[in-house]
Amino acid sequence: NLFNRQLDYNQISCIEDGAFRALRDLEVLTLNNNNITRLSVASFNHMPKLRTFRLHSNNLYCDCHLAWLSDWLRQRPRVGLYTQCMGPSHLRGHNVAEVQKREFVCSGHQSFMAPSCSVLHCPTACTCSNNIVDCRGKGLTEIPTNLPETITEIRLEQNSIKVIPPGAFSPYKKLRRIDLSNNQISEAAPDAFQGLRSLNSLVLYGNKITELPKGLLEGLFSLQLLLLNANKINCLRVDAFQDLHNLNLLSLYDNKLQTIAKGTFSPLRAIQTLHLAQNPFICDCHLKWLADYLHTNPIETSGARCTSPRRLANKRIGQIKSKKFRCSAKEQYFIPGTEDYRSKLSGDCFADLACPEKCRCEGTTVDCSNQKLNKIPDHIPQYTAELRLNNNEFSVLEATGIFKKLPQLRKINLSNNKITDIEEGAFDGASGVNELLLTSNRLESVRHKMFKGLESLKTLMLRSNRVSCVGNDSFTGLSSVRLLSLYDNQITTVAPGSFDTLHSLSTLNLLANPFNCNCHLAWLGDWLRKKRIVTGNPRCQKPYFLKEIPIQDVAIQDFTCDDGNDDNSCSPLSRCPAECTCLDTVVRCSNKGLKALPKGIPKDVTELYLDGNQFTLVPKELSYYKHLTLIDLSNNRISTLSNQSFSNMTQLLTLILSYNRLRCIPARTFDGLKSLRLL
Repeated sequence: NLFNRQLDYNQISCIEDGAFRALRDLEVLTLNNNNITRLSVASFNHMPKLRTFRLHSNNLYCDCHLAWLSDWLRQRPRVGLYTQCMGPSHLRGHNVAEVQKREFVCSGHQSFMAPSCSVLHCPTACTCSNNIVDCRGKGLTEIPTNLPETITEIRLEQNSIKVIPPGAFSPYKKLRRIDLSNNQISEAAPDAFQGLRSLNSLVLYGNKITELPKGLLEGLFSLQLLLLNANKINCLRVDAFQDLHNLNLLSLYDNKLQTIAKGTFSPLRAIQTLHLAQNPFICDCHLKWLADYLHTNPIETSGARCTSPRRLANKRIGQIKSKKFRCSAKEQYFIPGTEDYRSKLSGDCFADLACPEKCRCEGTTVDCSNQKLNKIPDHIPQYTAELRLNNNEFSVLEATGIFKKLPQLRKINLSNNKITDIEEGAFDGASGVNELLLTSNRLESVRHKMFKGLESLKTLMLRSNRVSCVGNDSFTGLSSVRLLSLYDNQITTVAPGSFDTLHSLSTLNLLANPFNCNCHLAWLGDWLRKKRIVTGNPRCQKPYFLKEIPIQDVAIQDFTCDDGNDDNSCSPLSRCPAECTCLDTVVRCSNKGLKALPKGIPKDVTELYLDGNQFTLVPKELSYYKHLTLIDLSNNRISTLSNQSFSNMTQLLTLILSYNRLRCIPARTFDGLKSLRLL
């Protein structure tokens, strides 16, 4: 009276008819994670009490012999969950219960073959003898399945196979040779050769393989011959050959390799012959190790040569002195996956070999300075450690999420731009950055959310900006900052507690600022005397009788707010253009004869009324106001719109353009208005 039988995680490949015939009381049967390819209806029609049945993670081949299972599962929707086809290829991954009966088809003599355990299947187009399956030049588009498990060699060369699917050869544990040469293979599943501990020859030349997936060759301890020549391989993981201790011959001839990570060939203890020629090798400092390796191990017999730099072009790598392999400023070659970054990511392959347009790249430094850029380039290599964006045309540093893609970034240089604002979230993902240079920009204020994401920042340079006040929340979250420079700004006051959150601060530069030593700054004199971390002696500029006196030397009673000297530039002021009226975040500038956008519009404006004026174009400055939900430009003289007229206005709900002189509206004028409801 057996009620429960769990046979998961075995190597069952076949179930004889009636194998469970005696188990009429069986309620639970699980066969997950086996190698089952076919099943007969007779296997399960003697179990009337079966309520739990599991068959997922097998190698089910959904041909005409398995059509019964689809109906059987649909009649029992609570059993057989996640039972999926593994073949043929067009049904791979489909739930068996969802496959239509007409899709279960057989080809050739297969339709007459019962799924018996005693039958060894030889594909119709192939010949099978002496445990060798020969399918050479048969026009196959996929790897045959359900082959005899005892095969030792399979020949699939000169076909049209494009993909090596998961576990394609795993059932055939006795395989010693696989030949897939001269196909169209561009993709191979990481576990395609899993478990083939007896395999000694793997022939993959003449395909379209671009990289070896991580783990593809794992566990192939007996492999002696590996032919990967005449493919399109552009990178090798440093651990690609980690288990190939018995490999004698490796051919990577005629691929797209520009570099190879140091240590890639270290596991190849038995290697006798290595073919690396006809690859576009960049012979810089990153490939120096290979020259040393080939000097010590003269096994490269195909004559591998350098493609660049020019001074080493066409010279054999194995004959060049290692000191010639260098990275110079003039030779702008950089190889991702090397040095510290490679060791951290285990020599993974990278897709970002190209340097961004208009930039220069060397080592882990990407230099985009002096290029008149107004936004950060989209495609910056992942391995970048230093990013130079200085001397450009940035005005607003936008929150694009770019730094989330740069895990190794340590330094950002944004000096000598025209930055007036940094959006909240602009530095999201920059948790590893320890140096940020914002010298010589146009920042007027410093908000605490401006630097959100810079948890590891140690140096913050804000020299030569237009900051007028330091608030007590300006540097919240920057507990790691050691050096803070506010030299040469327009700071008149500093709010009490402004530096309290800077727990690691050891150097503070406040020189060259017009401090107003009134009652609001009294706390700072005492703080400077106690901390002794300030560079030089910041001095008072107001009131007149304290001019040029060091703040820390002013007596506490002299910090007064007498005679109207009560200015505190940190106090929030409601800014509004003289031509307009402002209420909360609504700004009305209607009927004022305006031809240009007035200065001083609050950055948090949500509704802006510009109707009844003299505008002939949509002011380009409107794109700076990211919180706008309504714009009224009616009753103006606007005749044309451009694709940039309303860029970045993702929150705009209402746009009024009536009573203008519009003649032309370009196709993409309104593309960025994702929230627009009324036009």
